[in-house]
Amino acid sequence: MPEPANSCAASFKTDLRRVDINPDFWYPLAWSTDLKRGKTIGRRFGRFPIALVRPEEGNVFALEDRCAHRQVPLSLGKVSGEAVQCCYHGWAYGRSGRCIDVPYLGKGKLPNGVKTYPCREAGGMIFIFPGDAEKAESVPLPPLAQVDNPAFKTRRFSPVVKCHYTFMHENLMDMNHQFLHRRQMGQIRARFLGQDAGENFIEARYSFARTGNQQPLAERLIFGKHHDDPNREQPVEEIVSIRTTYPYQSLKIHDKDGDLVMELFSVYVPNAADGMSTQCFGLLSVLRPKTPFLIDMIWPALGIFTHRIFEEDREIMELEQNAWRELGGDHNVEVFPIVRRLRDLLARNGVAPGTDTVGQAEVAREQPADPVVV
Repeated sequence: MPEPANSCAASFKTDLRRVDINPDFWYPLAWSTDLKRGKTIGRRFGRFPIALVRPEEGNVFALEDRCAHRQVPLSLGKVSGEAVQCCYHGWAYGRSGRCIDVPYLGKGKLPNGVKTYPCREAGGMIFIFPGDAEKAESVPLPPLAQVDNPAFKTRRFSPVVKCHYTFMHENLMDMNHQFLHRRQMGQIRARFLGQDAGENFIEARYSFARTGNQQPLAERLIFGKHHDDPNREQPVEEIVSIRTTYPYQSLKIHDKDGDLVMELFSVYVPNAADGMSTQCFGLLSVLRPKTPFLIDMIWPALGIFTHRIFEEDREIMELEQNAWRELGGDHNVEVFPIVRRLRDLLARNGVAPGTDTVGQAEVAREQPADPVVV
């Protein structure tokens, strides 16, 4: 697992919501379609403002979003050839971050430039590497669902949730919260099947049983109609696996034959200086049915269905964040072992509060009176 420079093996108990995300990974800041040729846009990675620039020729590059002169955002500037000019005095910066022109300086020595970030495009997203740039070449981009597989159709989404990124990891990993989605998904009960874990990953596997006869239309069209009997619990034959491979998260659904029918990729990017707002970049890949036109028919319904599910999750996560703020810290009494292990993983791989250190931190938690074994 990559560690930022100047790291040390700190051991301490900490509030998980104060742990910063590890910058030594690739993070998307925008969709490729957001940035037209000859344009620049501003984005944030935590407390760092970043300008993404697509020159008139060549690849996208990323600079810290400030002019070295008066600190005006470069994202408000003008792209000229292979450079971006500050909107104030026209200072120009190339992809290396060096200042290459000050229009009124004449033959004087050019001033220093600004920081640059390694930048790549993949899966229709613009990624930056905000940590130690020397590590960028050795750190791979994450698997991006089935975005390049023609057998799948992929939906892209990037909502902003006003919460710390760790709430989002916990929410997806814990399938016991299906009660929240009962109006959208009907009455179903999750069954925890097992887990795998390592230094930088944890995976949970679930199956589900439907306790009522409401099967959503989108689910029926993708997975097929399940036999309904309102008098008994109906097993749902698909297996759901959810994996956090720090800092990314994925969800895969396999049918009764073991074939992949749906895959979700998510990454949660802090977009506020205090870390309490997060942009989720997601790719949802769905296996195309044998009937060629069916996927296009169900796509709008699937979009509405997944949007409603996420909105219910978003509201809950923001309520959790509000409670954290009002209570002055994390007072969660977590009884589900997989989530407790996930919290430890996020703390262990994250950055210690107020430092540049990847901490071997322990999560300060309020223990349940009687431990629950799953």
